[in-house]
Amino acid sequence: MTKEKNSYINRELSWLQFNERVLQEAADDSVPLIERFRFLGIFSNNLDEFFKVRYATVKRIDEAGKGGKSELGIKAAELLDIITQEVIKQQNYSLDILSNIKNKLEEENIFIIDENEVDDEQHDFIKNYFIDQVSPALVTIILNDSVKLPHLKDSAAYLAVKMELTSNEKQFALIEIAKSMDRFVVLPNKGDRSYIMILDDLLRYCLDDIFNIFSYNSISANMIKITRDGELDFDSDLSKSFIEKISDSVKDRQIGEPVRFVYDQTIDDETLEFLMSKMGIDNKDSVIPGGRYHNRRDYMDFPSLGRRDLLYKKIKPLQIKGLSLENSIFTTIAQKDYLLHTPYQTFAYVVKFLREAALDPKVNSIKITIYRLAQISHIASSLMNAAKNGKKVTVVIELRARFDEQANIDYAEQMQDEGIDMLFGVTGLKVHSKICVIEREEDNGVKRYGFISTGNFNESTAKIYTDFTLFTANQKILKDVNKVFDFFHTNYRINRYKHIITSPHYSKSKLFALIDTEIENVKLGKPAYIKLKLNSISSYKMIDKLYEASRAGVKIQMIVRGICCLIPGIQGMSENIEVISIIDKFLEHTRLYVFCNNDEPKVYISSADWMTRNIEHRVEVSCPIYQEDIKQELLDIFDICWRDNVKARIIDESQSNDYRRNEKPKTRAQFALYDYFEKKLTT
Repeated sequence: MTKEKNSYINRELSWLQFNERVLQEAADDSVPLIERFRFLGIFSNNLDEFFKVRYATVKRIDEAGKGGKSELGIKAAELLDIITQEVIKQQNYSLDILSNIKNKLEEENIFIIDENEVDDEQHDFIKNYFIDQVSPALVTIILNDSVKLPHLKDSAAYLAVKMELTSNEKQFALIEIAKSMDRFVVLPNKGDRSYIMILDDLLRYCLDDIFNIFSYNSISANMIKITRDGELDFDSDLSKSFIEKISDSVKDRQIGEPVRFVYDQTIDDETLEFLMSKMGIDNKDSVIPGGRYHNRRDYMDFPSLGRRDLLYKKIKPLQIKGLSLENSIFTTIAQKDYLLHTPYQTFAYVVKFLREAALDPKVNSIKITIYRLAQISHIASSLMNAAKNGKKVTVVIELRARFDEQANIDYAEQMQDEGIDMLFGVTGLKVHSKICVIEREEDNGVKRYGFISTGNFNESTAKIYTDFTLFTANQKILKDVNKVFDFFHTNYRINRYKHIITSPHYSKSKLFALIDTEIENVKLGKPAYIKLKLNSISSYKMIDKLYEASRAGVKIQMIVRGICCLIPGIQGMSENIEVISIIDKFLEHTRLYVFCNNDEPKVYISSADWMTRNIEHRVEVSCPIYQEDIKQELLDIFDICWRDNVKARIIDESQSNDYRRNEKPKTRAQFALYDYFEKKLTT
């Protein structure tokens, strides 16, 4: 295919449009008020990570003098400018949303007050709170021309203080907003009215207490924040272990090059110029005028004040019909496979499976891959319990899981101390597969049990991420999965697999073959379609293959939560491709591939998105679904999601994120799926 200018959407710009969809949730009046605040927090947190990783990468390309057009489709310098302008636009939109939410909260008798709205009764509470809770943890840095600016922490928020001294001199200072302190201070109620003060404003109210050793005529404080390059750089010291290298790299991230500087747009020019000069901010950094408050990711933890009516109704995770939490999981899945779909169904099955394995005298070994663990992980404790009971436990843990490196290092060291065989991935590849194999001594010899998942084995994220986990005793599938663990031990040897699809060696060729079958079938007049549910698609090779299928006449339906570099609906290129994105209460994280195969569908769940990194630079596993009832369940799930006309957005060339709301009856996929699983329990 001849590449036209509009063959792909730039990855970074597509990601920004995804974050715009998150912002739409914060703007949506139908979303409960406090949940809207939390979507603002998610938007802000996403943006922080985007600048640490993606913006930093583009900046590195630009500074290397490479231009970047071949990698990015646009010159790096131009892209940096476009990103900055788009982020400024989104930030301004987010400030309007914030103002709207605050006004709506006041209608609910919830008032967020600043330092100018404190009455006498609140004065006493605030002063006492400052003395007891805030002052002991306060870090205040005095600045002047002759002293080098101390290192500012990545993504920490600071109040930039300017004092007009009585001596006609100016004194600058910084107050660090400590992460250990609650960002929102709940003040005493007055009747049925609730009051909240943001910590930044409490500090502004107490500036005289903080700087009482100075004599000044006026004092002001404005928020600033700096974001640093989040890439890990490894040294080549052969005497260091891999854990030590990762640990050192995580520490070095805190002193990475600045890539974004956000400031309160009401700050005076003199203070701004002084700070930017001190910090060495230049025109290749993204300098963004913002609102009064930064680090709005803290809004994810906005206090609920007991107002459940302003939150999404909590769902009770359901059980899986036929799979009891009170009986042996091994005995049950020996008969047939079961599919878990969190958060609609309870993650307790995964923990129960590992706890049972830890205690069962017949279990010889447990092998598992780990990408991100919960802060308090029952998964890790079950594995350590198994090791204490004499099981041979092998854990392949990815120490480079971005921004979770330190947590994984801490758990790796604990598990190592318990005698668990720890493997730290494969040189040059991230281990992103979600697999577990358990070997059990039975009457007829060793039998394997296990599970394959689309998501992390993490109790916390399982409450908000949608993911599939297949529990199986299918010996053919588990023989293949066991070979993946062999690869971790001897990664110079490339195994062959009869059932699963693995990256980096086979995903591209196997997926191409499945697409080719659909192309051939449509040419022969046979039924042909492809249905994909992904988090992201940015691999040009995979996109070109889908374009080829579209031109041949294969109908393609895609549900893509995040990055989508593919452009659907273009005549002669992608007119047979439709793409939607669903952003709602839960984070859509399931990955599902469906190929018509002449009306005998081939269905896979997978840990892999269709990005170059997943296809070529990670260890990933896509698992076929052979059992007909589970296959039908997954087809039902896709169809329910595809019918969404409440939270689905249309992805097209315009990148306008328009809602798809032109069909009846109304279907809100996440709510409909809970009803679907609840009904299955009673039928």
